[in-house]
Amino acid sequence: MRLLVVEDDAEAAGAMVRCLGEEGHECVVASDGEAGLRAAGAGRFDVMVVDRMLPKRDGVSMVQMLRKEGDQTPVLFLSALGEINHRVEGLQAGGDDYLVKPYAIAELVARVEALARRRETGSVQTLLRVGDLEMDLIGREVRRQGREIDLQPREFQLLEFLMRHAGQSVTRTMLLERVWEYHFDPQTNVIDVHISRLRSKIDKGFDRAMLTTVRGAGYRLDA
Repeated sequence: MRLLVVEDDAEAAGAMVRCLGEEGHECVVASDGEAGLRAAGAGRFDVMVVDRMLPKRDGVSMVQMLRKEGDQTPVLFLSALGEINHRVEGLQAGGDDYLVKPYAIAELVARVEALARRRETGSVQTLLRVGDLEMDLIGREVRRQGREIDLQPREFQLLEFLMRHAGQSVTRTMLLERVWEYHFDPQTNVIDVHISRLRSKIDKGFDRAMLTTVRGAGYRLDA
């Protein structure tokens, strides 16, 4: 996968390039908004990672300009500005995702890869499969080894997100934002409770556990 990283902090950009490179991705780095525009216009990228606060041209106006020119490359905004109005502004400008600093590098990699997969599919999936676990998004049904599993609406949303990120470590922040639509940590055990209920439903009675806790990182659903 070919990525454009627009980040004026050389140390942060270097860390991103190293970690993304370890996952097999090629990175082109630009250190300001004008350089980012030139790089985007000079080559094709699968995903762009754009810092919001940049010299010469800020990330928001850079992405707005790209969208006006017809560039629909998925964009992940990075920013120390984490208020809801800042996130909304970034998304309305044409961003596809928004990650607040400081962030875990594993989460950045996961979000970049998720944006790339979303672009590759180009169509809405109606059936998800992870190993012997199946989810019918239209019929709102879940089965494992043909056995129907009854889930509450929030459990269904949680499992859908985990299945879409199968094999990856999913952080608590990702779950709060994507499943509960919280852009802050409510300081409750709501995630732990729902993970425990979901685990008892999809793993209990089967010979192998699919939903595991990744110490210090979050959770992972594995085939």
